[in-house]
Amino acid sequence: MRFRRADLRQRVNGNLTLRFHRSGLTSYAGLELVRRYFREIALTEKLRRHLGGTTPNSDYGVAAMMKLLVCLLIVGGRRVQHVLYLRDDPLVERLSGLKRLPTARSISRWLGEFRVRHLQGLIALNAELVEATFARLGLGRLTIDVDGSVVSTGMKVAWAKRGYNPHRRKVPSYYPITAYESQSGQIVRVQNRPGNVADGKASLGFLRDVFAQLGAHGSRRRRLEFRMDAAFFRRDVLELLDRRGAQYAIKVPFCSWTGLREIVRNNRKWQRVDASVSCFERKLWLKPWQRELRVVIYRKRVHHKTRKNFQLDLFDPADGHYEYSAVATTKSLHGPALWSFMNGRSGHEQAYSELKHGFAFGSVPSLQYAANSAWQMISVLAFNLMRGFQIATGLDRRSTLVRRRSLFAFQSIQTLRYEFLHRAGMLIRPDGRATLEVGSNPAVRSRFLAVADRFAA
Repeated sequence: MRFRRADLRQRVNGNLTLRFHRSGLTSYAGLELVRRYFREIALTEKLRRHLGGTTPNSDYGVAAMMKLLVCLLIVGGRRVQHVLYLRDDPLVERLSGLKRLPTARSISRWLGEFRVRHLQGLIALNAELVEATFARLGLGRLTIDVDGSVVSTGMKVAWAKRGYNPHRRKVPSYYPITAYESQSGQIVRVQNRPGNVADGKASLGFLRDVFAQLGAHGSRRRRLEFRMDAAFFRRDVLELLDRRGAQYAIKVPFCSWTGLREIVRNNRKWQRVDASVSCFERKLWLKPWQRELRVVIYRKRVHHKTRKNFQLDLFDPADGHYEYSAVATTKSLHGPALWSFMNGRSGHEQAYSELKHGFAFGSVPSLQYAANSAWQMISVLAFNLMRGFQIATGLDRRSTLVRRRSLFAFQSIQTLRYEFLHRAGMLIRPDGRATLEVGSNPAVRSRFLAVADRFAA
């Protein structure tokens, strides 16, 4: 049916008068669905079990403070001070279990009381939530991506050092490292580090902790495979992976001692991977390590010189310009399949992007190292919980094939906020029954009912 233009437009003559008297209004009606998910997984009981007595005390209760901070990150808060804009919101109070929200100063003091020993409870809590997701999905093999990322800080932040900060080299930073399970989309573990720590050199203890965590939660029966970049190509890292029986695919740097440049110069036969990538396979003998590795070397044609391929194009100038890379692996995948497998690491980069831009992972709320580390872990908890929420609400599985990407096409937190989290609503009590009114929009109604019916079932 075609409407008249007069039926489509309205005239606006003046500004609306502002009032600030009505209670029961919420800007986050979708939090009711998140609260139902938290109840389904018994999050409050888990918080009390892991954090009660192991984290700083608060008059508000550890479980309530944690749920409030998780709620703050889910709805888009990036600083502790943003809790001021959540006050008197009935859905925030229901999710956190509080009648009165703490002030920003109270939360800052609570975070400031964290010490390194208090972080173990947060680590154990995240480990249990992650293992529950693995069990729910029935994963028989875990694909772990390990990488670090820079978080810039202020000049007076404890344990922040100048180091591997590519865009702001003179600014102190943290360099947290994470282990990401690509098929479930979960952050398995995170560890905060000073900004001057190299990935490979400091990764051995972190990898031992990852193996211990997975082994303690029943993952001994699962096969493990690791994907890492060239920073982790170290003798002690490879020996640790071999001892633990884990398969791996690690990029090899084109250093002089590896001999890769000479191998590429002498090679004349390349196998086609796709229209722009080709490869060949060799056994690489590393004399300093007295060890032989299976290595697949790739070249990707590019149409311009970059910092990455400027010197390497001297291999064969007549062929144009290439970017070269090499992967050492214990997997039996042939060259084209191994290329797809390594490309699956992009899921970890996307997770880092969402953590920083969607869950305030890159924010630094305190001058103290332990408080900032706790904030990073709470950010990871919020990220994992929202991934688990999407799985629980019935996302369809997709094929991962050899790439080992996530089993689900997860929506970003920005999309979730737009579609239902940031939906305005009103808490009313017709006939004495608490009811959430979210309007008559058909798309919103369909989304809310689909999730509510899923939890009711």
